[in-house]
Amino acid sequence: MTATMTTPMSAADARAPRTYHVRTLGCQMNVHDSERMAGLLEAAGYVSADDVPAAAARATEAGDGGADVVIVNTCSVRENAATRLFGNLGQLAAVKRERPGMQIAVAGCLAQQMGQGIVDRAPWVDVVFGTHNLDALPALLERARHNAAAAVEIEESLKVFPSTLPTRRESAYAAWVSIAVGCNNTCTFCIVPSLRGKQRDRRPGEVLAEIEAVANQGAIEVTLLGQNVNSYGVGFGDRGAFAKLLRAAGGVEGIERVRFTSPHPAAFTDDVIEAMASTPAVMPSLHMPLQSGSDRVLRAMRRSYRSERFLRILQRVRAAMPEAAITTDIIVGFPGETEEDFQATLDIVEEARFASAFTFEYSPRPGTPAADLEPVPAEVVKDRYRRLDELVRRITHEENMAQEGRVIEVLVAEGEGRRDAVTARVSGRAADNRLVHAALPAGLSAHDYAQGAPRPGDMVTVRVTHGAPHNLIADSALCGRALSEAERAAGEARSAGDRAWYDDGPSLFEVRRTRAGDAWERRQAQAHAAPESDTAPVSLGLPTLRVGASGPAR
Repeated sequence: MTATMTTPMSAADARAPRTYHVRTLGCQMNVHDSERMAGLLEAAGYVSADDVPAAAARATEAGDGGADVVIVNTCSVRENAATRLFGNLGQLAAVKRERPGMQIAVAGCLAQQMGQGIVDRAPWVDVVFGTHNLDALPALLERARHNAAAAVEIEESLKVFPSTLPTRRESAYAAWVSIAVGCNNTCTFCIVPSLRGKQRDRRPGEVLAEIEAVANQGAIEVTLLGQNVNSYGVGFGDRGAFAKLLRAAGGVEGIERVRFTSPHPAAFTDDVIEAMASTPAVMPSLHMPLQSGSDRVLRAMRRSYRSERFLRILQRVRAAMPEAAITTDIIVGFPGETEEDFQATLDIVEEARFASAFTFEYSPRPGTPAADLEPVPAEVVKDRYRRLDELVRRITHEENMAQEGRVIEVLVAEGEGRRDAVTARVSGRAADNRLVHAALPAGLSAHDYAQGAPRPGDMVTVRVTHGAPHNLIADSALCGRALSEAERAAGEARSAGDRAWYDDGPSLFEVRRTRAGDAWERRQAQAHAAPESDTAPVSLGLPTLRVGASGPAR
């Protein structure tokens, strides 16, 4: 085992609570795992660096957060993941030399894949652990400190289901709830099954118990997570389990929004569509990975569905939920992809009218069947990616413009999107998961919660006044009056992001205070207050209605 770089701690440093910072790369499952790592560390006596001003103040551009313990939760989906990781670790090494007692840990899929190889290339790393043993993190940190040597522990199979571990959730109003880990598919481009293992399902009662627990804590939105959520239940012999789970999750008291990601087209069934359409709390948004519009390429990818089936699914979803927003993933330049294959992808994208799409240039992952295939020339891949990106951007903008005039309810978020000085907009997600920037009524500050500004976790009802290329603008709070020529000219002179977008409708900005907003406010107060007694009462709060600028009922 390679020894780690260590800097002696002073007596004062040894007595102070150790701070931590988790940096998350990759998918929502990694976000979920990072919340568990944070929970484990707090249960072991560590404190988030964000909650310690002296620690946060010393944060550097290396992404250390100013912490004593930095955990990098890695992703291995992209080809350059390892290059980016070691570049970041090199930056952290410089920080570690100046920070007594600092430890660096590497977790996640790349850690599961490389193991000891990470320490061999970066001997200043203290801990490496994989996707199957998150629960070992506190013990590994202590072992590395005690032995002054790197602690590397990679398990080949899952030991403890991550969702059973303590957690510190990033959001007070929305929660990730894992229903399964691993994947039984054999897509030739994907490394995930070999790193996360075969699919293992949680029992429905355990999932619902967690949803009830987060609802009791104030959350009003949950997202059900799995590598292939609509295969949920196969492990315990109930192929209709996912549809049943959607209905049950939507019936949990206090939960207003249920989302899920990601399904697989090959296993997507009508009972799931029926559950989505008939359960009010299940949101009309669907992420359905296409990957390619060419049946020949889909066959080479081992995707086990064809383009016609994919389009039929979208047609059935839209027949049941006309307002549904459907997003997708697409890979460009899979080995052997011809111009005809690529044109088939463009044709499907044009027909499907996705609300947005995550597009990727194919990158080979060592250990996958596709890694040894003859690649498409890089210049061809880049040209195709550019053409696809242009098409996706056009369609996304057109679909956003089609939302103009709609009255929507937005869950206000923290740190999502921009708040500009001119319109004092707040940001959040509509029911269909589109990002919305909503202007506040004139004279109301975004942080003046006592005067009616919505808190993160509250709901606002607004009207879409502009469909921007990547989001919706809802400036209806500023509408309802005639503009002078000077006001109109001043607005049109501003950039698209800074101007107010008026329409001819009435003023509309209604705030509904929620338990989630109460929970966010409590968290903010606790983060800036001295620790309270364990017996201090905690109010869950009750939803109430607060109206800003007047407007018609929805």
